[in-house]
Amino acid sequence: MLDYGKEADRYDASRGGEPRADAAAAAVLSLLPGATRTLLDVGCGTGLVTRRFADRPGLRVTGVDATYAMARMAARRVPGAIVLGDSRRLPFPDAEFDAVTAVWLLHLLADQEEARTVVAECARVLRPGGVLVTTVDKAVSHNVGSDIDAAIAGRPIRAAVDGSARVASYAADCGLVAAGRARFRGHGQGRSPRSTVEDLYRGWFTSIPPDSAMARGYAERLAELPDQEVRRPDPEFSLRAFRKPPA
Repeated sequence: MLDYGKEADRYDASRGGEPRADAAAAAVLSLLPGATRTLLDVGCGTGLVTRRFADRPGLRVTGVDATYAMARMAARRVPGAIVLGDSRRLPFPDAEFDAVTAVWLLHLLADQEEARTVVAECARVLRPGGVLVTTVDKAVSHNVGSDIDAAIAGRPIRAAVDGSARVASYAADCGLVAAGRARFRGHGQGRSPRSTVEDLYRGWFTSIPPDSAMARGYAERLAELPDQEVRRPDPEFSLRAFRKPPA
């Protein structure tokens, strides 16, 4: 697992920067009801997407993240709106927000029970009639059918806690109902062979220990591919929206 405290300084540049943030924010906002006035961005990271939410007229935004270095960067982008806190125990009262977002968060969680807990917390702080929007199927989105995907095929893959059907079940357990879908391009997220090797040794592939023979084996396969610096196609990410029924 990546150390997001250490990743904070290079996080945005390594993940598509401004174009990807633009695409993500636009897709999320397209799923929010027009009457949305308050939004909580859970796992806000560096605040690159959060800032775009805050730019929407009439929308008051709060971001929360558990990593101090990430939250500090977000606070520079959205002053006075960032809270340090655990997504499993959100530091907010019940029914506080019209909308809750969780972009690129659920796939990081340890298991289904932890993901279920986070979704339940998001539902708890939603007002009746409010909407939760979250990314789903993060790992699957990165498989674009390239030669890189073929080179790393067969690697151990843990069960995806953010699979669309599973997230729908977490939401249903909290009384939320399906309310829409959207997709957006992960600008700058296409992999090159060389960047994939770097990711292997940084712990991006959570089921492959960075210092293992397995990592070295996949790195050797990747090193044999042509166009080492050329990025393959960008992934497309998926969003699901769930509504809390009116009281």
